[in-house]
Amino acid sequence: MEKHTLYSPHQSEENMVSHLAEKVLNEALLTYKIQKLRNEIDKTLENRDQALFMKLTEELNDLTEQLN
Repeated sequence: MEKHTLYSPHQSEENMVSHLAEKVLNEALLTYKIQKLRNEIDKTLENRDQALFMKLTEELNDLTEQLN
């Protein structure tokens, strides 16, 4: 049986990989949400729905800030 100490290099590497994977997934999800909002905003422009346009644009700005 393999024994790992509290700060073993193996655990540190696993933590880094896990953290990186989580970061990649979060960024992918955020990018997906941004693209979905952009598509919805395009529809509001076609339908001339100013109230929904303003709401969705605000959501898009919030998500875009998170990406940066």
